Amino acid sequence: MVTTLILSLALMAAFFLMLFAAVALVQDRRLFKSAPKDIQAAVLEHKEPFRGAKVIGWILLIIDVLTLPAAFLYGAWDGIRHDFTFWQFAVRFWTMLYLLKAFDMICFDWFLLTKSHFYQHFYPETAGCQSYRKFGFNLKEQIARFIVYPFAALVMAWVCTLFWGGDYE
Repeated sequence: MVTTLILSLALMAAFFLMLFAAVALVQDRRLFKSAPKDIQAAVLEHKEPFRGAKVIGWILLIIDVLTLPAAFLYGAWDGIRHDFTFWQFAVRFWTMLYLLKAFDMICFDWFLLTKSHFYQHFYPETAGCQSYRKFGFNLKEQIARFIVYPFAALVMAWVCTLFWGGDYE
């Protein structure tokens, strides 16, 4: 379980670094697709905060995008090494997915969006947007993920046991 928690923390760190790189360094409107609609509409193009910021940001984004599947692959490899059963894999992946989702909802959607003024620091033109006062702007997406995650964990567990011979007990 310690490995599962460490991998979950790695996912959370990568997720946070991804947000920071996108918002603070890259500052490209195309990266605001998951933001509330009123904030997306208010965001203006900004000059690069310092020379090389966009390059550093894109490098960090690439590393983060690779870190997300790598955490699950390491979790699978570690489980194979320790002869996990199907249900041990399923619980590991379920735990990782739900801890990441909880982090997303608490840290990003609630704290960073509605309490911290994180986005307004980098995009002052969005200061009056209503979404900064509303939690749950993407509730349908969040519920859909809550429904899909158990099935995703089961599929990943099935793949691990199918190809690498774990038990289904």
